[in-house]
Amino acid sequence: MVVTFFPGFRWRPQLKLAQVATSEQPLDLVQGGCLEQVTVAYETYGQLSEGHDNVILVAHALTGDSHPAAHDQYDEQGWWEPLIGPGRPLDTTRFFVICANVLGGCQGTTGPSSLEPATGKPYGMRFPEITVKDMVRVQKRLLDILGIEHLSLVVGGSMGGMQAVQWAVDYPGFVDAAIVIAAPGYSSPQAIAYNRVGRQAVTLDPAWQNGDYYGSPGPKQGLAAARALGMITYQSELSMAYKFGRRTRAGQFEIENYLDYQGEGMVKRFDANSYLYLLRALDLFDIGTGYSSYEAALARIDARVLVVGVSSDILYPPHQQEELAKAMRQAGVYTDFAIIDSPHGHDGFLIDFHLLRPILTNFINKVLPVSAAVPIRQWIKFRASSMAYLGARLVPDVSV
Repeated sequence: MVVTFFPGFRWRPQLKLAQVATSEQPLDLVQGGCLEQVTVAYETYGQLSEGHDNVILVAHALTGDSHPAAHDQYDEQGWWEPLIGPGRPLDTTRFFVICANVLGGCQGTTGPSSLEPATGKPYGMRFPEITVKDMVRVQKRLLDILGIEHLSLVVGGSMGGMQAVQWAVDYPGFVDAAIVIAAPGYSSPQAIAYNRVGRQAVTLDPAWQNGDYYGSPGPKQGLAAARALGMITYQSELSMAYKFGRRTRAGQFEIENYLDYQGEGMVKRFDANSYLYLLRALDLFDIGTGYSSYEAALARIDARVLVVGVSSDILYPPHQQEELAKAMRQAGVYTDFAIIDSPHGHDGFLIDFHLLRPILTNFINKVLPVSAAVPIRQWIKFRASSMAYLGARLVPDVSV
C-alpha cells in the first residue's frame, strides 16, 4: 500500500497505521466534499488499562508528527521528549498515550501527497480543504477503531492546542480534561496575514507546478522562504538578540544563517502542499464554527481545562489565551490559566520544559484520579546505558 509520495516520509519501527474512512464509510468534511480513503499514522506509549480509561491524546503542532517521544533508549528522541515517559507529566507508568499524525499531514496520514484513488496519482491540490474540526473527527474515528470510548486528557500546543479545545467542544462527555497551550480560540487577522505570505512564498515558486510537483525536486526555495517567515513568528526579539545578536559568519548575519538552515531542513522533512493545507486550516480555525455562537460552543465543554500562554509569543500572544480562559469561565467551564515567562516566543512550549512540567503535573494530578502507578522498573531496564539515557538526554532546538 502506498502511504505517501512525499520522499521525506520516515517509517519508524513503532509507527502504526489504521484506515478510518472507506467508500462505505467516507469522511465528510466541514468545508464540503469528502474523502473515501483515510489512513492514520499513529504511535502509542505505555499500557492501555483493562477498562480503557487511562488514555491521553497528544495533538501535534503544524509541522510535527506522531513521534513526540522515544520508545526506548535506542529510539530517536521526539519533539516533546521531556514531558512523556515514566515519572514525567504524561506518565507512561500511569497513562496510555496516543499521538496521531493529523489529516493533511505528510508523515503517514492521508494528505495531499497521498494516492488519490480515482486517478492513481498524488492528490496535490485536488485534495479537499480541511479544518481542525476534520482533524479531530479523524482522531475520533481512530479511537473508535481502537475500542477507546473515553479520554482522560487531550493536550497540545499551537495547532495541537486548537485540536485540544476542539475535542472538548465537539465531544463533551468523552473528554475528562484538556490542556490548551499557546493557542487561541480563533485565528486573528495578524496570524492569518503571516500564513498568507507563507503560502504565497510556496505558490509563487515556479517549481510548485500548481501542486503537481511529485517526482521532481518541488518548490524548495518557496517552502524554505515560508519556513523562514514562520520561524520569525515563532521567536521573539529577545530570543533572537540572545542567540544571534549581530554576529556574522561567512558573510551573513547569524540570524540569516539560522533561517537558511531551518529552510533547508524543512524541505527535507515536510511536504509543501501539506504546509499549504495546514496553514489554511489554522486560518479557518474558530471554535464557534458549526455552533450558534463562540460562547455557545464553549458552553458545551464539560471537561476541566488548563489554558497556558507564553509571555513573549507574537504569533498567538498571551492575551488571546487569557481571553479564551475568561470566555470559558463565563460559559461555566472549570478553567485554570497560566502564563510561562519565557523569552523564546511561541516556541516556548517546545523549549521551556522546566516551566511547563510543574504546571502540567499539578493540573493533571488535580483533575485526574491517581491510580497505582506501575513500578518504573517494569518499564526500563536499569543498566548503565539506561541510566545515562535517562539522566543526560539533550533536546535539540525544535520548532512548530
